[in-house]
Amino acid sequence: MLLKDLLGGVNYEGNADIEIKDIVCDSRKVGSGSAFVCIKGYETDGHIYAEKAAQNGAKVIIAEHKTEAECPTVIVKDTRNIMALLCARFYGNPSKRFKLIGITGTNGKTTTTYLIKNILEKAGKKVGLIGTNHNMIADEIIETKRTTPDSFELQALFKQMADKNVDAVVMEVSSHALFLDRVAHCDFDIGVFTNLTQDHLDFHKTMENYADAKAILFKMCKCGIVNIDDKYADRILKNATANITTFGIQNQSDLFAHDIVLKEKGVEFKIGEQAYELHVPGKFSVYNSLCAIGVAKALEIDEKYIVEGLKTSGGVKGRAQVVDLGLNATFIIDYAHTPDGVENILNTVRGFAKGRVVVLFGCGGDRDNKKRPVMGEIADRLADFCIVTSDNPRTENPAEIISQIVKGMKGAHHVVIENRREAIKYAVENAKDGDVVVLAGKGHETYQTIGKENFPFDEEKILFEIKNELGV
Repeated sequence: MLLKDLLGGVNYEGNADIEIKDIVCDSRKVGSGSAFVCIKGYETDGHIYAEKAAQNGAKVIIAEHKTEAECPTVIVKDTRNIMALLCARFYGNPSKRFKLIGITGTNGKTTTTYLIKNILEKAGKKVGLIGTNHNMIADEIIETKRTTPDSFELQALFKQMADKNVDAVVMEVSSHALFLDRVAHCDFDIGVFTNLTQDHLDFHKTMENYADAKAILFKMCKCGIVNIDDKYADRILKNATANITTFGIQNQSDLFAHDIVLKEKGVEFKIGEQAYELHVPGKFSVYNSLCAIGVAKALEIDEKYIVEGLKTSGGVKGRAQVVDLGLNATFIIDYAHTPDGVENILNTVRGFAKGRVVVLFGCGGDRDNKKRPVMGEIADRLADFCIVTSDNPRTENPAEIISQIVKGMKGAHHVVIENRREAIKYAVENAKDGDVVVLAGKGHETYQTIGKENFPFDEEKILFEIKNELGV
């Protein structure tokens, strides 16, 4: 494919009459015929690696200024945005071939994508899914490494989905992907805002910046579905160009849930006279359902499929997932790794626990450290007993992370066990009849990141292993 054809309408300097085979921004992935795009990152600058890319076989360098590479170079103003544009055009703008639904927000994205997928499939649609747990084309599972793939990987996935004739793709859209233009030039039909709570401040620095990154989606999509109860809703809507539908349970909205009944095994509510139910407990399940209902209505899905799709939706691995160990205590695995996430799951469990509410949790390393004492305070306040342990420490000292968590804990009803497997063993050994034990933070993850390595760590499997070891 000729680079000059992909650059149609773009102001650039240099010779673009060059045949390319792929587009990369990592010099280690360069092959013969690659176009290497130099992107300025937050840890390094891709321009530094232009010479290495040329040595590895790059056919052309796309940069914001001249480099040392002995290779044809095309100069553009914004390589990050151009990377996304080139990737979309390289694959023929595949997101125009189906309805693209983007879900952004701190919590609820994964569950909401599955709810939407189930509703659309009940209506006979073929659906693609891109998210934290994995990517899917109908029932085919494609493993993933991050919430939103890079531009080239994402557009390749879109094309694969379009070639398999999907009617719609529902995807989680991270604030990083929006701010860093990884989803630029995607043709979003619908954007959804779930909520905004403290997370990723290591990157965004302030909640206002974080909200503004999320708000980008609503200048890209045609229709927006927005949680009006969230305190950042006004900031999300401030510069939105999409047609907006609001939802909520506190403030009057286009989709207002009332007559809400929270049960041990699910929720029931109404919008107007129409009743809905979802077999996942917690008030947050009402919000997730409202997101899905808003999308389905925007796509003009028949009401009967919306009702059926919610009612038959099962839980998502690692999201309020009950693990039946055959004991008199209940064990729940949940991905809650933010202050709001921990508060939501503990309040949910508090609503039906017959015994103590016990939470086992930690905080990830190399991430927002400001939330650590906040999460400690919330767990200390809402749980009857806390087991503070390691999460994904990455390159940080696990003991230091734990000490920052404990600073927020005023009560004496907690224990510190740094080794997460030993902490889980302690939780199983000490669980009493009627207790609900929440393993928070890891959720669906099947690994633990220590240093820069991932080690196998599937909490569902570990629970059963420990049960067998203890003979309980």
